Amino acid sequence: MGGAHLVVERVGDDAGEGDQADRRQRRRHRFPLDVAEEEDEQRHDDDPAADAEERAEEAGGKTDQNQPHASIVRGVEAEALLARLAAEPERAAILLDVDGVLAPIQARPEQAHVPVETKAEVERLVARYALVACISGRTGADAHRMVGVEGVRYVGSHGLELEPEAAAWAERIRAFAKEVDWPVEDKGLTVSFHYREAEDEHAALEYLQEAADRARAAGLVPRFGRKVLELRPPIDADKGTAARHLLIEAGLSRALFAGDDTTDVDAFRALDGLELGVRIAVSSDEAPDELVGAADIVVDSPAAFAELLRQL
Repeated sequence: MGGAHLVVERVGDDAGEGDQADRRQRRRHRFPLDVAEEEDEQRHDDDPAADAEERAEEAGGKTDQNQPHASIVRGVEAEALLARLAAEPERAAILLDVDGVLAPIQARPEQAHVPVETKAEVERLVARYALVACISGRTGADAHRMVGVEGVRYVGSHGLELEPEAAAWAERIRAFAKEVDWPVEDKGLTVSFHYREAEDEHAALEYLQEAADRARAAGLVPRFGRKVLELRPPIDADKGTAARHLLIEAGLSRALFAGDDTTDVDAFRALDGLELGVRIAVSSDEAPDELVGAADIVVDSPAAFAELLRQL
């Protein structure tokens, strides 16, 4: 199938609709809307979500900055979700990942950038919505540098920047990283080992898996994502806790979150129980099944997501 692909669930307000198990069961029944076929009434059950680390290890090595995209195809349910959010922007939050959502993934993190047109859409949203925030795996300062839009709330290190006790682990994580014979990206409260450019990806994964095992034994928290191993402190903080913190702080019960990787599933869960929650997956060959399976709407590239933002 070419073009954008939206996965749309028949949904109402989330509040008072049962527990997490009920919600997961409802998510098994969705409407794939294909550009070529547009068979809105054909239903499919999802395959069980794959283990996040296994998906990361099996993912292909393509960057997605040049992926083709077509106009977004919508059904009634998708239109209704977005229209309800946009109808009362003063009551809603727009929460966004940066890499893979606003900025196409590049071979090296320092090469990534947010297109000018996407920045313009984010700036427009800041003027309309009660809250626009970027919750990134980068530091908040680096996310600010990349997006470059004032009025956005920037939260880095997957929400760890909101947890004061995380700083106490920074030196311990850096010391461990020095024992790993691999180029390291120091993000202040976390470190990352990228293997997108490895000559032998299988050998790279074997080595980094051993490093992950040693990190776990040392009391750290390893997590694989899109061609990357990240090491974090053992603190109960993630993009989900960051999203909840921001929504409570702003007093909002309506929100959209857009993400592209395993860590964004935590933020999807944070929208459970809201008056209105819209979960958008920016998919790719590397996207974990768990992310796509949990989404209300799926688009196939950052460019397609920028097109969706114009509807808000």
